[in-house]
Amino acid sequence: MNTSAMQLTLLTIAEPNRFNIVELLKKGPRSVSDIVQALNIGQPQVSRHLRIMSDAGLVYVERKAQQRIYSLEAQPFQELDAWFDSFSRLWEDRLDKLDDLLSEIKREEQE
Repeated sequence: MNTSAMQLTLLTIAEPNRFNIVELLKKGPRSVSDIVQALNIGQPQVSRHLRIMSDAGLVYVERKAQQRIYSLEAQPFQELDAWFDSFSRLWEDRLDKLDDLLSEIKREEQE
């Protein structure tokens, strides 16, 4: 994922209602009316948030008769996960070095 796409993803889900929509859609596809009921906000607001999320490539929509069913697009979230994972590896390396240092200090104290 390029930096600007990642920034767009983060900016999009930073808005609390959109973050809550992501949390709902993690559990599976939902209709607009389901999202409206779950979040207790108006249908126009939910539709606007879903349009923004769709424009950012975070959700896709299926039409079933009169309903629109929204689901998360996996790729942007997988790419964010990989990016966040790079930080965990960084911290693991640093914690391993700290552990080595503490073990060395402990050995020196025991001598």
